[in-house]
Amino acid sequence: MDAQAEVVVDLLNGVAEVAAADWDACANPGGGVPVDPFTTHRFLVALERSGSVGQGTGWAPRPLVVRAGGRVVAVAPLYVKTHSQGEYIFDHAWADAWERAGGRYYPKLQLAVPFTPATGRRFLCAPGWEGAGRAALLAAMERVVAQNHLSSAHVTFCTGDEATSAPGWLHRVTQQFHWVNRGYAGYDNFLAALSSRKRKALRKERAVAQGFGGTIRALTGNDLRPEHWDAFWRFYQDTGSRKWGRPYLTRAFFDALHETMRDDVLLVLAERGGRPVAGALNFIGRETLFGRYWGCVEDHPFLHFELCYHQAIDWAIAHALARVEAGAQGEHKLARGYLPSPVHSLHWIADRGFRDAVDRYLQAERAAVDEEIEVVTAWGPFRRNQGEDHD
Repeated sequence: MDAQAEVVVDLLNGVAEVAAADWDACANPGGGVPVDPFTTHRFLVALERSGSVGQGTGWAPRPLVVRAGGRVVAVAPLYVKTHSQGEYIFDHAWADAWERAGGRYYPKLQLAVPFTPATGRRFLCAPGWEGAGRAALLAAMERVVAQNHLSSAHVTFCTGDEATSAPGWLHRVTQQFHWVNRGYAGYDNFLAALSSRKRKALRKERAVAQGFGGTIRALTGNDLRPEHWDAFWRFYQDTGSRKWGRPYLTRAFFDALHETMRDDVLLVLAERGGRPVAGALNFIGRETLFGRYWGCVEDHPFLHFELCYHQAIDWAIAHALARVEAGAQGEHKLARGYLPSPVHSLHWIADRGFRDAVDRYLQAERAAVDEEIEVVTAWGPFRRNQGEDHD
């Protein structure tokens, strides 16, 4: 870090305006498999070029870039939002309260990966610039809010370290369910850590799912073909239309994945009679497998759990990954060996009175979430009752 270098912060109109090498030097310093692929240049540009974000979507890209002496030292995937969809850290009640009080909640700033409830660094800084770069990005967001008379700015799914290093910002804690690899040699070794009742239930569930009358394949890299994306698009449309009214991602986004990110994805497909009937899309990080999308054109008992959760665990164990993050919500994951994990976000509320009200709410919410995580972990799937040592 050069303390004498002039620091300049720019607000751009898209990640595509930044050279890939400059962006990824901050998003993935050191190169290699990224900790998570969602903040890489290739992923964020795929969202832009496919029209998944941008005009008409309510996600207007306005990335921040910090330069010191002309060199890019920090970046952030910032968006101007005109709604609260596709975020997974819900602030609809805040928006409703502020607008009933006569305020205008939208547009707002959102530092996030669109449609992606996966924890990762949000203040992307080059080595040696972690503190100064983060401070510059936070200050820039505060200025944009003030200069444009916006209601708020939000940083969602940030790391715990980032959440406790933002003076004046409100810290929110929610939860997800993650699977943690405790050095398992295989799925049966993982099952052995569970209570007998839960082992039996999962073995039965997997047997029923795998007996759907077809085969299950896990595809990544050059094993992926355009026809696989044709099939998955049909699955994604079905799930998206039922969950959100319309899918967030465009068909062109999946073409971009095939072109630039085949090595970053794992597609688990169920095929019957030579035809794909269900699939789960995962993204591969350095230590984590991130489950993202699922869909089907045929309903089969427990196939959703098999493709999304059990197959993900199989793959993580086989590739020595430390964890599986299977997305937002879903207490049903607890019965399948996933445990609650805290999720962090940051919030800058411009109006002091509104900020104080939100702060009181978040303090109570944090205490409730902490207590729930403690209780659920203590009574989770790894707890054995006396005598439960044998199948």
